[in-house]
Amino acid sequence: MPFAELLRATVFLTAGGATALGAIAVIGVADAENTTILIVGAAWWLVAAWIGINLGDAERSAESMRETLAAARTVTVTSPGVSMPSPGRVAWGRLWPILAAVGLAGAIGVIFPEVAVVGCGYALLVALAWRNREPAVLAIEGRDGVRFLVESASALKPVKLVRTPGFRAF
Repeated sequence: MPFAELLRATVFLTAGGATALGAIAVIGVADAENTTILIVGAAWWLVAAWIGINLGDAERSAESMRETLAAARTVTVTSPGVSMPSPGRVAWGRLWPILAAVGLAGAIGVIFPEVAVVGCGYALLVALAWRNREPAVLAIEGRDGVRFLVESASALKPVKLVRTPGFRAF
């Protein structure tokens, strides 16, 4: 699976999780008739968005990708024994913790809306902080004429990349 696509899927999944948790929080607070939770939650969401926007600027995103991309193992297309797993398998293997966290926070948030409020803010922060990582990787791929692919591994281990030849942009 191309690394840039995994980053895009991560941002979309996290932003979708933030949306779902925000909806659960608002519905839960409306049922509980406790507006204090919603006011504190809205303040937390604004703070989380501000932090995420600041952490996700283009320079920080490029810097955060530098070490991961530099550690990529280089292969050629004709390398024997190089077979990449299916993109769906890699995506599921890497992104299931996000789905599990959102599902758990949503399930608990139905009873305790505070959990959904906090989870929504955190997911919003992460989505905004990671929003420029995909363009940073695509810029390096275009500049160097390579493509970074994700090796299949546990989501609990650091991501390992394979650097393959690509089409050089002139």
